[in-house]
Amino acid sequence: MFTGSIFLISLLLSSTALAELSHELKPSLGKPAPANFESVVTLDGTGAPQGSGSVSTGKVIYEAQCASCHALDGKMQGNAIAGGMGSLATPRPIKTVGSYWPYATTLFDYINRAMPYGMEKSLTADEVYAVTAYVLFLNDVLEVGATLDNENLSQVIMPNRDGFRTAPNFEPTP
Repeated sequence: MFTGSIFLISLLLSSTALAELSHELKPSLGKPAPANFESVVTLDGTGAPQGSGSVSTGKVIYEAQCASCHALDGKMQGNAIAGGMGSLATPRPIKTVGSYWPYATTLFDYINRAMPYGMEKSLTADEVYAVTAYVLFLNDVLEVGATLDNENLSQVIMPNRDGFRTAPNFEPTP
């Protein structure tokens, strides 16, 4: 009986905390974003910061900041970001940047906000462009002499760009 009471009390406390949290997370439609709002780079490149980075600069940064988790060639088992081309239709698909991701802008945004692991958001915009360029190079998307910037990032055509489709009757919000 006592255990049931503890369970009921913790359930009530949890639901109260969830109600308060959901109230805080409700969007403020029509109001300006709060000062701590984090920018997102959209598929068309909107929100991409000014900057640029080359494949060669990206290689140096990648080797220092990324290779320990992804390997020098980007193909570390269990944490691969390169390779896997043509594997999506197989029983054991390898989902990497080159084989799966449909947009380079998404890659940039992910690196910008979540990498390197344990030191998130420590890279400058130029460094993020460079690492993005190098990862795209590892996936045969960019040539060795390429440079990415806020103008050409959204123009990169990823190998699996047409591998996704919208849900039936999907209508984006304006």
